[in-house]
Amino acid sequence: MSTKGPRLKRSRWSRDDTELTILALPTTVWYAVFCFLPMVALLLAFKDFKNVSPGQGFFANALQSPWAGGTGLKNFESLLTFNDIGIIVRNTIGYNALFIVLNIVIPVTLAILIGQLYSRRLTKTYQTILFMPFFLSWVVIAAAVWGFLSFDKGIVNNMIEAAGGAPVQWYREPKYWPYILTFMNVWKSLGYNMVIYLAAITGMDSSYYEAAVIDGASKWQQAKFITLPLMKPIIITMFIMNVGRIFYSDFGLFYQVPRGSNSLFDVTYTIDVYAYSMIKTGTAGMAAATALIQSTVGCILVLITNWLVKRADAESAMI
Repeated sequence: MSTKGPRLKRSRWSRDDTELTILALPTTVWYAVFCFLPMVALLLAFKDFKNVSPGQGFFANALQSPWAGGTGLKNFESLLTFNDIGIIVRNTIGYNALFIVLNIVIPVTLAILIGQLYSRRLTKTYQTILFMPFFLSWVVIAAAVWGFLSFDKGIVNNMIEAAGGAPVQWYREPKYWPYILTFMNVWKSLGYNMVIYLAAITGMDSSYYEAAVIDGASKWQQAKFITLPLMKPIIITMFIMNVGRIFYSDFGLFYQVPRGSNSLFDVTYTIDVYAYSMIKTGTAGMAAATALIQSTVGCILVLITNWLVKRADAESAMI
């Protein structure tokens, strides 16, 4: 006699499937409209875009425009042979490499320190204060920076003059801006990054720390041997994602804050600022070629970085 019970026949589509589909639908539509649909414009990277048929719309004109240089590669050739391409790439990679390190070390340190606080009210207060700059627009921040660094009315120059010094032409002195831009980037993104790591700390099993206290471990030893090892997966994930955007730059930071000063070209001109300048001059094909190279290189870097991480520690890899 068979001991197997009756098989439960599962319907192909259940009420849970419907609810989850409705829940995921807005996000799916958002990605389709704002992430996948704009990818059609990558065709411009291979086109000498012209308004060949007024009134027919963007897509019709894009399809009817001639191929750039006859082969479709002229935009890429022009980009790679651009006189200042070395400065642009150096600034983009250099700043991002520094930002990656600082935006891991500083937020992780602060998250560990705040995680040690016993007062929940004090913890929430610090989180709110540090998170607030993330919601500010770069336009607002640029106006605030101008209020500090303006030559004739800036707060900093007024303080320098009150101390008997000479005012500084901040927007004409490139040597100061690597420090200014680095500080502004860390200041604005600090709260957001810190909350991510703090959430990881909050989800850790408290029994590890209780056992460590019984064994006489200090706060530093708890952070070194418990907190940091348990945070390793999220730190590596954030690192891989940031490496994938190393050829991108925060346009607002590098364009709005320096106020487009030509004197600061060597230290503020990045790939995204260059792409924007191409759009302003009407060379949309060059801008599209730049975006395509950024996306391609970013994807390759993510795969390479993930592969290296997987070789060293398979459990910490993203895929």
